[in-house]
Amino acid sequence: MKTFFILMAQYGGLAVIPLERVCADYFPHLSPEKLLRKVLAGQLRLPVTRIESSQKAARGVHIQDLADYIDARRAEAVQDLAKLHRS
Repeated sequence: MKTFFILMAQYGGLAVIPLERVCADYFPHLSPEKLLRKVLAGQLRLPVTRIESSQKAARGVHIQDLADYIDARRAEAVQDLAKLHRS
């Protein structure tokens, strides 16, 4: 099944998932603030968006971006496994 559709079911069709929920579900070792710092430092390639330009606006991750991130991490893991078994 496609990751995007699984996330749609998991988040009830939300287009933008609140950063707190993304952290709780996929980055439980990070606080939302720490996740945001890693994104801004370029350590995580996960676009974080605000629904408006206000600094107080809630931040979130678009569901497609989260699906792409998960799929990319999986692809890296599959490549690493293939390299291990090639030796």
